Amino acid sequence: MWLEKMFHVKDEEGQPGLPLPACTADALRFRVTGGSARSDMADDDLEEVGAGPKQKEKPKHRSKKKAAAAVDESELLTVPDGWKEPAFTREDNPRGLLEESSFATLFPKYREAYLKECWPLVQKALGEHYVNAALDLIEGSMTVTTTKKTFDPYAIIRARDLIKLLARSVPFEQAVRILQDDVACDIIKIGTLVRKRDTFIKRRGRLLGPKGSTLKALELLTNCYIMVQGNTVSALGPFSGLKEVRKVVLDTMKNIHPIYNIKTLMIKRELAKDPVLRSQSWDRFLPKFKRKNLKKRKEPKKKNTKKEYTPFPPPQPESQIDKELASGEYFLKERQKKRKRVEEIKAKQADALKKRQEERNKAFIPPKEKPAVKTKKASTEKKIDIEAIKEKVKNAKKKKLGALPVEEVKLKMAADEKKKKKK
Repeated sequence: MWLEKMFHVKDEEGQPGLPLPACTADALRFRVTGGSARSDMADDDLEEVGAGPKQKEKPKHRSKKKAAAAVDESELLTVPDGWKEPAFTREDNPRGLLEESSFATLFPKYREAYLKECWPLVQKALGEHYVNAALDLIEGSMTVTTTKKTFDPYAIIRARDLIKLLARSVPFEQAVRILQDDVACDIIKIGTLVRKRDTFIKRRGRLLGPKGSTLKALELLTNCYIMVQGNTVSALGPFSGLKEVRKVVLDTMKNIHPIYNIKTLMIKRELAKDPVLRSQSWDRFLPKFKRKNLKKRKEPKKKNTKKEYTPFPPPQPESQIDKELASGEYFLKERQKKRKRVEEIKAKQADALKKRQEERNKAFIPPKEKPAVKTKKASTEKKIDIEAIKEKVKNAKKKKLGALPVEEVKLKMAADEKKKKKK
């Protein structure tokens, strides 16, 4: 296998030495492939003993629909609670790496100041894994390379992911978590998924939600850190969470609101707590959303109606000579034709002058006045008491302007008389 060839070492005389021990090669194979040490074994090696010669089976041709409906094998696998992958140590690869590997990535101008500040921390974090890091401010690039002391072949891949995340505006405190064994990252490109720029900005804002609430809910449900920056979405967390984040992001850019996927994730999280339901299908519990507001196809303004088919060709259009023959103009002399053309031009000019004059005269025509509102006559149905009015007038004549009423005058006079008697 290529791993065993890669880790062959040379002795002091320069001759190729022995390959790595089987246990070390198996450990490295497990590390790089992400599966078991027996992942490269052929299917023939897994036959049961005494099963006899293997018969050739006919290839099963499954339709596209069945292939799409097939369940992902990774979802069927279960991991025991509390199980953790053993850490990769120097004992697994004591002789180090044979060749030097390096990765470089560019970063935007606005990230220069931040990277300059946190670069000593980046070098310190990578130094623990014996990986060198270089920052080129002139070119605007970050480079990571392995050293002679590097023993973990996957450390350079994690270092590459670290500088990629830093270039995509992920803070160092979060990006440094990629160096852990149980943490991975995914950078989703969303810039080319939508044609119109305005639509893209709206859908990207929908992913963030009001004051970042949608993004925060997604982070809590998937246990991932998510950073939406420009035309990319960077996610950092466990593998199962990254898979869900990618699905939600792509669905959002396809005009499916993230709240539907968030509801599904909440139900899945509750179902996963039940040990009985963990091994069963969850399709009956998950909501199924249908699109209701489908836009109708815009109909064109001009509809091209197809004419009825006829086996006969269309009639030949008349030429200018045919038209002149039909009107009799063909037999006129040249002078007569000229006079006729002049008369036609004068008639057109007269019509145009008449229309222009009418438009000018419109300004002098007074507008129609609205009819005056007729005043309603006072209704004479109610009878007026003339005698009562006459009495009121007489009483008013007797009174002087500003004079007190008769009763008040009498009371005042009585009060004055009392005062005189007392004196």
